[in-house]
Amino acid sequence: MLQIHNTLSRQKEEFKPLHPGKIGMYVCGVTVYDYCHLGHARTYTSADVIVRYFRYRGYDVRYVRNITDVDDKIIKRANEKQESIDAVTERFIKAMHEDFAALDLLPPNDEPRATQYIPDMIAMIEKIIANGHAYVGTNGDVYFEVRTLDSYGCLSHHDIEQLESGARVEVSEVKRDPLDFVLWKLAKPGEPSWNSPWGAGRPGWHIECSAMANDLLGEYFDIHAGGRDLIFPHHENENAQSRAALKTPFVKVWIHAGFLQMGKDKMSKSLGNFITIRDVLRDHDAEVLRFFLLSSHYRSPLVYTEDLLLQARQSLVRFYTALRFLPLDKKIENSEYEKQFIAAMDDDFNTPLAISVLFDLAHEIQRLREKDSVAAAQHAGLLKSLAGVIGILQTDAEQFFQADESVDAGKVEQLITARNEARASKNWAEADRIRDELMSMKVAIEDGANGTTWKMVR
Repeated sequence: MLQIHNTLSRQKEEFKPLHPGKIGMYVCGVTVYDYCHLGHARTYTSADVIVRYFRYRGYDVRYVRNITDVDDKIIKRANEKQESIDAVTERFIKAMHEDFAALDLLPPNDEPRATQYIPDMIAMIEKIIANGHAYVGTNGDVYFEVRTLDSYGCLSHHDIEQLESGARVEVSEVKRDPLDFVLWKLAKPGEPSWNSPWGAGRPGWHIECSAMANDLLGEYFDIHAGGRDLIFPHHENENAQSRAALKTPFVKVWIHAGFLQMGKDKMSKSLGNFITIRDVLRDHDAEVLRFFLLSSHYRSPLVYTEDLLLQARQSLVRFYTALRFLPLDKKIENSEYEKQFIAAMDDDFNTPLAISVLFDLAHEIQRLREKDSVAAAQHAGLLKSLAGVIGILQTDAEQFFQADESVDAGKVEQLITARNEARASKNWAEADRIRDELMSMKVAIEDGANGTTWKMVR
């Protein structure tokens, strides 16, 4: 029984899709004004694993991940760089795709851009006004009237009276209530704008996702996901305006990933304590970063340190050592390991527990290696198959061990050949000299039944 923690109910619930065998899943995407940081990597790797697992379990998943390509931050960046908004967004969309591909994130089925959905947003705002939940402020902007919707606060579990007295609320004379949020803002000079019934302007941030999700997944769909920081105000407001416009519950299950932290603080651009994905990938393999992100449950906070990345690599070394030199074309069926793996993932996508099952399986492969090579190979095939469900261990083992752009693989092979020739002629001094030269290159060699193999030592 698959159980998912639903932010709406604050508890795990048995998951049953709205339509048998099909799942609609929406994940709030990136605002493309800068390079993606590790907080993004945490959120979207978690979403990637969820999509992969649903598909492994046989569901037909329609995965939607939007792009916000009009926003105050984008406009500010374009002005700072004296570039067009299109130039800024296209550059960072390209960089985002490169980073996500490096992390082996599956592409979404749909990747809508906010600027493609302006007419849909205007139509939705008109419905909200017609249903008595929005108004035009004294400054010409359109605002959602929070107190007209009894369910406001149901997702973030905030009480309206507490919100009003809280520090988050911006007091303003242009709207009826300080809690009300903008749906459409009139354009300032030099800003991008679109025509609307309320004048030339652009949408508020929250309305974007409502319009795109409604068009691609329908009025009521299975899963909406994102980072924990989006619960309030973004997802609360998105939920409220969608309910107000469509008169439906909007989303069945809300899923939120925990923060990636630098020390005690969450990693974010606004706090200035972030590391970009590409910065990390200059020094670490992408699979190492992905493994690190999966080593903690998606809802738990995860603290970033270099030591933890090194530990992640050592874990991958153990796994690839178990897979090394074994054929992986067959796997053992109906194994207890597979049942335990499924049980772990069925428990709210518990990747740390699933990984512990994979470690047990790797240990069993090593135990069988000398006793029953066929059984060892079948267990190795299962290890690779199950690991693929969470997107790891899909690289060839030799490629993993030898991956290092600073080392000339051709030269390494030449030195190994020369060493083997020296050994064959019993020139042990030369063979030892070549081994020392390889070690100086951080290359370790191993002589075995499969000949001489090598791997990088870190």
